[in-house]
Amino acid sequence: MPRSSRRSLPAPRSVLTVGLGALVALGLVSPAQSSSHREAPMISEDPTADNTDVYAFVAPDAPGTVTLISNFNGFQEPGGGPNYFKFGDDVLYEIKIDNDGDAVEDVTYGFRFSTTTVDPDSFLYATGPITSIDDSTWNRPQRYTVFRNGTEVASNLLTPPANVGPRSTPDYEALAAQAVHDLPGGGQVFAGQRDEGFYVDIASIFDLGGLRPLNSAHAVPLPDASGIDTFAGYNVQSIALQVPTSDLVAGSEPVIGVWSTASRQATRTLTAGDASFSGDWVQVSRLGSPLVNEVVIPLGLKDAFNSLEPSQDAATLAGVQAPPLATEGDIPLVTDPIIAGLVEALYGVSVPPAPRDDLVSIFLTGVADVNQPANVVPAEMLRLNTSVTPTAFADQDRLGLLAGQADGFPNGRRVGDDVVDIALRAVAGGTPFTPDFNVAPNNALSDGANANDRPYLGSFPYLATPHQGYDLNNPARVTTAGPPVTQPTSQPSGQETAAPTTVPAGPQLPVTGWGPTLTSFLAAAAMIASVLGARRLVRSRAGQ
Repeated sequence: MPRSSRRSLPAPRSVLTVGLGALVALGLVSPAQSSSHREAPMISEDPTADNTDVYAFVAPDAPGTVTLISNFNGFQEPGGGPNYFKFGDDVLYEIKIDNDGDAVEDVTYGFRFSTTTVDPDSFLYATGPITSIDDSTWNRPQRYTVFRNGTEVASNLLTPPANVGPRSTPDYEALAAQAVHDLPGGGQVFAGQRDEGFYVDIASIFDLGGLRPLNSAHAVPLPDASGIDTFAGYNVQSIALQVPTSDLVAGSEPVIGVWSTASRQATRTLTAGDASFSGDWVQVSRLGSPLVNEVVIPLGLKDAFNSLEPSQDAATLAGVQAPPLATEGDIPLVTDPIIAGLVEALYGVSVPPAPRDDLVSIFLTGVADVNQPANVVPAEMLRLNTSVTPTAFADQDRLGLLAGQADGFPNGRRVGDDVVDIALRAVAGGTPFTPDFNVAPNNALSDGANANDRPYLGSFPYLATPHQGYDLNNPARVTTAGPPVTQPTSQPSGQETAAPTTVPAGPQLPVTGWGPTLTSFLAAAAMIASVLGARRLVRSRAGQ
């Protein structure tokens, strides 16, 4: 049972007290490879603290409440034992709410986790079937404490185990239901493994901006194909919180801004078989609106962005890569995004010229008369108008606000909203904010991944049941696993056993015919270099 107390949680401190420009000049921000869910070089090496998705919505089955979900540690291979995925005992996870538009958090929910080992003499995660979350057969139980504004509100809450398999976790749905805990004063909380509910074809997108349904229109053309959900078959660690709306809003303002962070203590000391932590809490991950750090913030600034508070966005980012049309206070990475130039270069699609006030509304201030608070300070966060009537689950359209549903992204984010297609069309100007560009193909851009691999739940915590480790979720492992094992059978004396069946080799890549593709690639590379080079030249001259 949870218990309440008045124990306080130390507030984390951001290490970024100087501008991004100073960090770049000092060489403290360095580029490296990254991708979605691994959006910045440093956090890609720290998956336990990597904030992958944030959702904020009013659920149709729970009017009068707000649901906040923050996911971490994506790309979880369900069979990744024997040490299955969990939350970090050394990480401070937080969900923050700004309820007056000033880009400063007014309500903060914090989560700290603690893991124990029941039987240190066993190597098994489950020493027998786990039939309840407090079963002694779960060898690595994890508990957590919930804080509100630094004060403890509930503790000793159990997460469910990882979904190992039919022997270890025979009724996983029941285990997950037991891990939904009531909170004092109303509301409920869940922390544990869930299906990765973000559907996107990042495998194609990060292959030089490829969209499979539009492959033939790309500067490096390939045959058109259906989109593939890269996250299908993977799991994630999810913190879900559902609380009364009155706990979050202030006065008559119904709009809240939501973002999530992960912080670590500054010093880690390693000893033989152990580690200890000390010092100030340092923010290492930050997420509000989806895709901003992935495709808006350039590589050289991603790590620093993860350490920023939203209140620092305007002052810190205003001078970075300022285009000639930027005005004082603009955040040019949004008003003149790099990705817009790539869409033009790769697909020949005309996009609205800078400055992009439409993107400022979507990603920084909220949309006027939808989810923009009065006297708003521009900052990157997910903004939700809590007074909008929610759409029934069965009627929700993946395109959210673009489909005429005022409770969908970018007004908050429901679990099924197709934020990739919405963002693609927004960048291309295919929205009502830019009517001259709200035509095909701008308003039809899509990665082709249009649904999650599992249905979402109709009740809290809404994300689907995680994939089971025992299952073979990846088709490649089924078709390339080698010949099946032949069970031994009794044979008459002198009779030979039939040879085992073998799996035929897959199709081989052609070794000829690369000339046209290579020519197209070189042409595309030259085109992209030209676009980016011209932008740098204009900015350089503008700064003289």
